Amino acid sequence: MKLGRLLLRLAVGGFFVGHGTQKLFGWFGGHGLEATGQMFESLGLRPGKRHALAAGAAEAGGGALLVLGAATPLASAVLVATMLTAIQRVHLKAGPWATDGGYEYNVVLIAAALAAGEPSIDSARGSEMHGPKWAALALLMGAIGAAGAHAAASGAIAPAPEPESGDSAS
Repeated sequence: MKLGRLLLRLAVGGFFVGHGTQKLFGWFGGHGLEATGQMFESLGLRPGKRHALAAGAAEAGGGALLVLGAATPLASAVLVATMLTAIQRVHLKAGPWATDGGYEYNVVLIAAALAAGEPSIDSARGSEMHGPKWAALALLMGAIGAAGAHAAASGAIAPAPEPESGDSAS
């Protein structure tokens, strides 16, 4: 059981690190901060670059903490927040199945991020921050974080439309 949780944390956390660094630095075939920010703008996450930076940092940092098994409730919470935001902004309208662009995969990642446990740095330090109560707290904090991202985006002013190239300013 301990080996299974460790492998789960290594895989899920490692892929989150990769996904976050795609956003932040364009690594692993990613688009980097500018292009990700533009895509986030198209999703209504304004300002896009700030949301892209927050999502990339949450994914890379939360993934790294998950790999290490360090501060796992915090790691889980930031990963849950990014996945809930992705579900709300992108996948919910498509239904549950990933084959249709739905949220199935995001829900699996949320569940995996909440399945922390030994062996971990937390356990080695004598901190037993895992189990159902900690998972529930991380889920709640992740939901609050996603709600915060949604509220921040909803309060942002949409950019003015670009004038068409044929328009003249006289």
